[in-house]
Amino acid sequence: MEKILVPTDFSEEAENALKVAAQLAKKYDAEIFLMNMLEFPADTYKSAVNPNEIEQLPESLFFMKLARKRFDKLLNQDFLKGVKITQTVEFRKAFDGIIDGVNKYNIDLIVMGSAGASGISEIFIGSNTEKVVRHSKIPVLVIKEAVENFKVNNFVFATDLEDKGKQAFWKALKLANEIDAKLHVVYVNTLSRFNTTNEIEKKIESFTADAPSQNFTTHIYNAHSIEEGILKYAKKVDADLMGIATSGRKGLAHLLNGSISQELVNHAKKPVITFRM
Repeated sequence: MEKILVPTDFSEEAENALKVAAQLAKKYDAEIFLMNMLEFPADTYKSAVNPNEIEQLPESLFFMKLARKRFDKLLNQDFLKGVKITQTVEFRKAFDGIIDGVNKYNIDLIVMGSAGASGISEIFIGSNTEKVVRHSKIPVLVIKEAVENFKVNNFVFATDLEDKGKQAFWKALKLANEIDAKLHVVYVNTLSRFNTTNEIEKKIESFTADAPSQNFTTHIYNAHSIEEGILKYAKKVDADLMGIATSGRKGLAHLLNGSISQELVNHAKKPVITFRM
């Protein structure tokens, strides 16, 4: 983990994400790319980035100065001391700026904040986190509440044991090894898609057989719904982090091959990390 992207709107939620990113950066000697997007109307973008025309757009100049002032205040926070930070202001729509920033700076991890109370549609400037999670090819860590010490002892990764989810599982396993966390791979068994213990154990054996490491445990948890099962199992093992896979097609409402809803992220107070299948 060498480069971490943190989008910010200078809100408390974005600062919570930055605090976690700072802890990771210190631990892994990583660089943080702190990005703020100024979303002007489409026909003002060119003028906003053209120094010869910027005086004709006082609102653009105002927001640029405001962003600079907020950056200066934020970068003086004690928790950022000793952290290498590259700050950038993009005159882009937030989602476009984040995705392009990942490619431009060769980012390894995105860390984003969430207000949480109003659901996934309110995470970081409207629905942008939902879009980032859906389209990002790299892991996205969503922070719901302030985390003073981001130390992951127990990491729960939920899976449906289908072959197309193996790559996401391997990414979760790699992360668990990097952060020295115990990985709990859990399959939630529900009435709507009931399987016998013997059937699930066979699936687990096939799903994990060619894993790059065997440093994990597997579990079967019975529940009324997948969301309920993940949350209850995570609480049972006192998980510090929950991981889920995204299909890249229909967003958080179709995680785990369409069976898990956005309610997981809405209801989870602990950090959630997503991996692209």
